[in-house]
Amino acid sequence: MDSPEAEASTHSERREDTAASTSNTSGQGEDGPTKPKKASLKRTKSKPTNAKAKKHKKARVSRPAQLGYTVHQGEDMLLVISSSTSQYDGSAWTPPKKGSKRKKLAKGKVKANQLKKKKTVRAMPKLTNNPVAKEKEHSNLFVPQKATDHRWGESLPEEVLISIFQMVVVQDGAVPFLCRVGRVCRLWNSAASSPVLWRKVTVGHCWIAPGKSQLPKTEKKIKDTFNWLAQNRFSQLRDFALCHWSKNVTYAVEVVSQFCPHLRSLKLSYCTGLTATAFHALALHCRSLQSMDLQYSEFQVEGLLEYLEKHGSQIKQILFTHGLKNDRLLTAITRGNCPDLELLEVNTKLDSKDCELPVCIHALQMACPKLKTFRMLNVRPLHKTMRNAADSTLGFPLLEELCIATTSYSYMTDKDLWDILFGSTRLRVLDLRGCSRITPSGLTTLPCLELECLFWGQYFSSNVGLPSPKKGLHMLTQKWSRTLQQLDIANQLFAEEDLEMAMIHLAHATEADTLRSLNLSGTRITPPALRPVIGQMTALSYLNLSSCRYLPRGLKRIYRGQEDIRQLLDKLE
Repeated sequence: MDSPEAEASTHSERREDTAASTSNTSGQGEDGPTKPKKASLKRTKSKPTNAKAKKHKKARVSRPAQLGYTVHQGEDMLLVISSSTSQYDGSAWTPPKKGSKRKKLAKGKVKANQLKKKKTVRAMPKLTNNPVAKEKEHSNLFVPQKATDHRWGESLPEEVLISIFQMVVVQDGAVPFLCRVGRVCRLWNSAASSPVLWRKVTVGHCWIAPGKSQLPKTEKKIKDTFNWLAQNRFSQLRDFALCHWSKNVTYAVEVVSQFCPHLRSLKLSYCTGLTATAFHALALHCRSLQSMDLQYSEFQVEGLLEYLEKHGSQIKQILFTHGLKNDRLLTAITRGNCPDLELLEVNTKLDSKDCELPVCIHALQMACPKLKTFRMLNVRPLHKTMRNAADSTLGFPLLEELCIATTSYSYMTDKDLWDILFGSTRLRVLDLRGCSRITPSGLTTLPCLELECLFWGQYFSSNVGLPSPKKGLHMLTQKWSRTLQQLDIANQLFAEEDLEMAMIHLAHATEADTLRSLNLSGTRITPPALRPVIGQMTALSYLNLSSCRYLPRGLKRIYRGQEDIRQLLDKLE
């Protein structure tokens, strides 16, 4: 056992050591800066246990600062949470920066002792536990749902899903949308297989780009898929369209005709290789077929002619592209193969050179008295006469739309137009774009009194030497001012006075207020002529004033919307 004197000596030695260390660190010793180092070494050697404890305590303090993350264990996963998150926001303690340790050692042990006191004072566990508890709440969002939880798609009634799918089908089509959503789950598959959604189907090129060759495996895959769709989805198909198919067109038409007895419309766009076998299948199975659209497609004309001879009475709409072989279809129609025809459209490509189409109007009027829509797009009709034609015919008494628009020039005259429309009192739409030989006086003699759309713009470039009407527009606006909804007289060289009178007649029909669209591009319209029609026609939503030479430069543009047109009225005033 130690004596009390020995204990007193040890206490005195400790006081002397601490005093020596403080005096050396403060820089007041006699031996200079080297003596404090020796004193510190003696102190550490004399008490090794305390030094080890201090080192261990120092390691515990610096360890949280070195870690850049914390690990939290969830139900079935580990979440690694970075320290850069907001777990230390709003606290007095912040993680130490890099390089701070060296700076603290260089400043001296006094500052080191102060830092140790500050670090021991902080309550690290309390600060870190609160944000971790919040992270536990948010971590549940990343945990997958249990088997007992039903998703929103599985809990919806099938009728609601069918209604949602119907809206998408109307906008984007049935294929491939319904094929994809049918793979989601059993409920979606049941809803996507509803026959109501498969009444109108358009199938484009599949698996390959148009024009490229097909491998035998790809061709077999296409046939099998198409056959499965026809057997399992096309039971109530009404309208079917096939686009950009260079092979298997005949096979597709045969399968559709075999499994779709309610087919009413068939459209082939940019397809090639349709043979007479397909038309035989249509005649055998599709008794309800009423519309055939074969524009920009290659098909065997003889097969279609044979079909029209036997089953042309059920066809109400037919559309095809002008060509040397296809023109035989128009001859067959004028012979009476389609007595119930209501829509006839013959068009051609814009870059086609040979656009002349010989047609006998009187024979067509006798063969198709129920015709409602007659379109010859970018085609110059050449009128033929019948040798033994009847002196008087009824014309087209039910005709509602006539379109003879072309991008080049036309041979159509007032007499030719009268021969077509002399009995058409129900005409609503008249498209004469490019027909520069038609005059206002010829239009005023037409029997239709409720014309709604008149398109008479001149859009061809080679108009030198062609006759252009200079006056008489006011007679047209006076006749149809109460019913006109769209008027297009672009690039028509009417005089300023005539345009002003025409606009006044339109403005006087304020009780009707039916005008929606007005195209005056390239005309000689003036600001005084525009004011009455813009101020009175409140329903006007489209106004084209581009390239109008008599208007200020800032007003020569297209105006869309009623608000935009009202701002134009303020500028004109």
